[in-house]
Amino acid sequence: MPTTDPFKDRVRMRNDRKQAPGEYVLYWMQQSQRAEDNLALEYAVELANDCNTPLCVVFGLTDDYPDANLRHYQFMLEGLAEVQATLSERGIPLTIRHGSPPDVALESAQKACAVVCDRGYLRHQRNWRREAAQKAPCPLFEVEADVVVPVQTVSDKAEYAARTIRPKIHRELDTFLKTVYARKLNKAGDGSKMLPGGIDLSDIDAVLEKMKIDRRVAPVGRFFKGGTTEAKRRFADFVKNRLSCYAENSNQPQTDDVSAMSPYLHFGQISPHYLAAGARKKRSSHTAAVDAYLEELIVRRELAVNFVFFNDRYDRFDCLPQWAQKTLSDHAGDKRDPGYDRKTLEAAARSKAGRAIRAVLTSPLENMGQLRALDAHARQPQRLG
Repeated sequence: MPTTDPFKDRVRMRNDRKQAPGEYVLYWMQQSQRAEDNLALEYAVELANDCNTPLCVVFGLTDDYPDANLRHYQFMLEGLAEVQATLSERGIPLTIRHGSPPDVALESAQKACAVVCDRGYLRHQRNWRREAAQKAPCPLFEVEADVVVPVQTVSDKAEYAARTIRPKIHRELDTFLKTVYARKLNKAGDGSKMLPGGIDLSDIDAVLEKMKIDRRVAPVGRFFKGGTTEAKRRFADFVKNRLSCYAENSNQPQTDDVSAMSPYLHFGQISPHYLAAGARKKRSSHTAAVDAYLEELIVRRELAVNFVFFNDRYDRFDCLPQWAQKTLSDHAGDKRDPGYDRKTLEAAARSKAGRAIRAVLTSPLENMGQLRALDAHARQPQRLG
């Protein structure tokens, strides 16, 4: 089991299985969908080298991911196609298999000497990993790769405000905000023999056509294309042209002074370590802007992680503070007119005065298909969960 410093406090052994002879180490990639700056991947490489085996990577593609639609799947598969190509250059095969993610992981682990997985914080993600750990025939190691500071290192309880979690995160940044270096895999393997029968991502449209998914929200490739390369291109453009204005304009919808990294972070296609390091390089010339960006990227984002990790009912109406529940209930019958449907908003966006509306309709939130859900919950918040 590798114990080098980059993995400090990030690795947990999720079962008590003894390591047995196997043909490969398996990395079950689910949350950290990238081939670069991925601590779970690099831990798996070190473990494979320790075991003197090849490394295989598997991803479970499920039709029924909660609240997902065609737009999400298109974006995700674009990213996974890039991951597959990049890993291949390192002698690491990535196999995409259709099915429930824990079932895919367990099926792929039958000839493995150990399994490594990345960490998820939502209820279903935690259940997937718990099931896999309980049923795996070999040790399963979980690596926390998508937050800067591990959630349980920051705090042992729910934090209710940025002001309470901020100092706890800041005192750990020098320890955990480190460059993630790619390790060399000593022994390559033939993925078609070790994990045969994967999905061919050379034609993503054909893959999507066979899936039973919500198709009501269409892809918007003209706005957002998935993958680490595209994420890095967008971020470089942001740092060069708009980061300096971030502190003043990031919450102004009529401007475009944001990084647009939210969908890439959501799918694990870019590492928060990479973004933080890139922004910090500009701190001497744009101190306020960089500090504001790091506040959102690290403190506010990881406050949200803390919230869902320590609150089992994070997606239920009754998780809200009593004052919030009372206010929403008291005003549930308030008249909300006029109510604008999408067709009306799109027509307004084409007008000369529609710049702010266009900003919302082409925002990362809308481009990932979430405004419809937000509108529904705004009208009936008790429907949460």
